[in-house]
Amino acid sequence: MLNIVFLGLVSFFADASSEMVYPLIPLYLTAAFGATPALVGVIEGIAESLASLLKVFSGYLTDRFQRKKPLAFSGYATGLLYKLALLFAGGWTGILGARVIDRLGKGIRTAPRDVMVSESAEGAHMGKAFGVHKALDMAGSAAGILASYFLLKHLASDTASYRTVFTLSIIPAALALVMFFFIKEKHENRVQKTREPFWKNVRSLDGRLKLYLVVSALFTLGNSSNTFLLLRAKSVGFTDTSVILLYFLYNLTASVLSIPLGRLSDRIGRKQLLVGGYLLFSAVYFGFAFASKSGTMIVIFAVYGIYTAMTSGVERAFIAEISPADLKGTMLGLQSTLTGVALLPASAVAGLLWNQFGAPAPFLYGAALSLTAAVLLCIFLRKPAAV
Repeated sequence: MLNIVFLGLVSFFADASSEMVYPLIPLYLTAAFGATPALVGVIEGIAESLASLLKVFSGYLTDRFQRKKPLAFSGYATGLLYKLALLFAGGWTGILGARVIDRLGKGIRTAPRDVMVSESAEGAHMGKAFGVHKALDMAGSAAGILASYFLLKHLASDTASYRTVFTLSIIPAALALVMFFFIKEKHENRVQKTREPFWKNVRSLDGRLKLYLVVSALFTLGNSSNTFLLLRAKSVGFTDTSVILLYFLYNLTASVLSIPLGRLSDRIGRKQLLVGGYLLFSAVYFGFAFASKSGTMIVIFAVYGIYTAMTSGVERAFIAEISPADLKGTMLGLQSTLTGVALLPASAVAGLLWNQFGAPAPFLYGAALSLTAAVLLCIFLRKPAAV
């Protein structure tokens, strides 16, 4: 469990650094460079999708060479480059480049980190292990957002203030790298054999795994970038600083509930939590579509945090459990790649729907796809005892 805590602290500091910056990106783009919601969507979609192509490759390298810690370290180290790129960006193309650097790092680190979490789990407590990691991950996000809020509140309301926050966010990014000195990597003794690309043996994969990969990609087609949630909050009257507090509420809620919901998935099964999470997401997006009052928006952001706690760590535990031992990193990376690639059309479509039909349109679209994914998962994901 100590190893999981240190892995969680890596994510805590890395996410504190990232989230000091992330909620400011759409605000900075619109304030400094006059970006439209459609352009914001394209930037986020391109960054996420390009970076996601690395995730399955990173997973393959994790399985092939069993050097998880150095690979994860290199991915987290790009967080420093990301902040420097933001500081030197002179237009929206510079912001796009910075976002690509950030997402490339996430693409490299996600699979090896998740494999280390699964290998550090005790017995049948995979859900709890990923829940602990996710709780620290989201707590770091909440801390970063709160720091961003207080900094902006006491700084002048101009682009220079954003750059000040970008500079200060380098500190927790460096602390994340320090945590790696306390992590012990487990090396499994495996029989050496000729490795074939996983797609040559795709028929032998667990049917539930193949189904979930497809359904999660479908779900992501309606799950556009969180930047649209922040823009939606602004459209109903929230200021730049109060929008950041809403995002803090979301992350805090997810952090508090990740461990108990992860443990719950150990007891009642992953399927129930995943289906419930998709249904809750659909309800949340319907809420975003029709919310017109600040009080309603506050509640919706909190419920959105419950959805994240129900699904994020649970889906990783599910994939880690039913993947072949020698393909665990590859499968975790593949799932991240599929959902990441889906974010490009998801965010682009969301931006276009917003521009053409108004703010509610992208959320109604996302709610419909999420509901479809929940129904498919409920009907076709069999063998509940193993899930």
